[in-house]
Amino acid sequence: MKVEHVEAIAIDIPLSKNFGGSTYDVLKRSTVITKLRTSDGTESLVYNGDNRDHGVEIARIIENELAPLIIGEDPFAYERHWEAMFALSKPNRDRKLLLEAIACIDCALWDVLGRATGRSVNELLGGYRKDMPLISIGGYYMEGKTEADIVAELKMYEAAGMAGCKFKVGGLTPEEDAERVHVARAAVGGKFVLAVDANRGWTARDAIRFAQLIGDLDIAWFEEPCIWYDDVAECARVRQQVSVPITSGQSEFTVQGVRRFIDADAVDIINYDVSEGGGVTDWRRAAALCSAAGLHMTHHEESQIAQHLLSAVPHGLYIECFGDPERDPVWHEMWTNRPTLSDGKMPITSGPGFGLELDADMIAKYRVN
Repeated sequence: MKVEHVEAIAIDIPLSKNFGGSTYDVLKRSTVITKLRTSDGTESLVYNGDNRDHGVEIARIIENELAPLIIGEDPFAYERHWEAMFALSKPNRDRKLLLEAIACIDCALWDVLGRATGRSVNELLGGYRKDMPLISIGGYYMEGKTEADIVAELKMYEAAGMAGCKFKVGGLTPEEDAERVHVARAAVGGKFVLAVDANRGWTARDAIRFAQLIGDLDIAWFEEPCIWYDDVAECARVRQQVSVPITSGQSEFTVQGVRRFIDADAVDIINYDVSEGGGVTDWRRAAALCSAAGLHMTHHEESQIAQHLLSAVPHGLYIECFGDPERDPVWHEMWTNRPTLSDGKMPITSGPGFGLELDADMIAKYRVN
């Protein structure tokens, strides 16, 4: 069996309103679908990421630069293929986009491995459990949003069967955002997981102040508390002075970036993103580092893939989605065989590989390349 054909499809779906965090705006849902076919007719179907500016360029890199490196090759040689693709990461190019493209190819290869062997990726990676707790990303900053709106949003996630919510902070003062989190916690029961995510919006001093103000709310973790340019050292400083567990890693795109956080004793939880960081092959390396360091793992978005990864290892905690249908029509509509939640958990998608089925009409409608 050899890799015979690779196709990358960039998708852009306009959203009805701005789902922004502390440091960014979200006006469309974007992703890249990768189809990989082998000589015996085995086909992959997987989607990766939410890059809202460069999907077409990622698809171009996949088809023009990466596909030629694996066509005619054995798909089971994923480590060799990963090294060949990563060798293109020269200092004078956009390495982040390259790693996102590598992630698409690598995930497609793992999907094919599963389909060829009749095993899910969960089983290929260890098969530790068959479901995962699912939380929604929420708490977005929107003009005119009231405390009543926050309550209604949290109630919506609870009614949908989510295990919890990762709530956006970092865009206001520590005092103002702490008040928003108090409202969110009061809206839901104590069993409802509530985490907070600053998206690297604060200085260490402000992050520490905020964590002190929410210290009595049973917060599962405080994610990316500090501004990007010195976030490892700043996270370590915050972690030394607060009681809330600190999480980071989603903005890294190599396992070496994950190692920096571990070496600095800066985090309690790593949330390395398979679609940002070179796919399943590199995620496995990060998972091994976290296991050896005694750290738990979550995952930034991407539950269609993360469900298989985090459920395969003992130290996986939660997978994430966008529980609001207006925020993610890909998750709610395009992924047609998405498992039904039960008691806050999502069963791992059945079938070989990642087991995804996608709406062909939506793909055709929103394709931009």
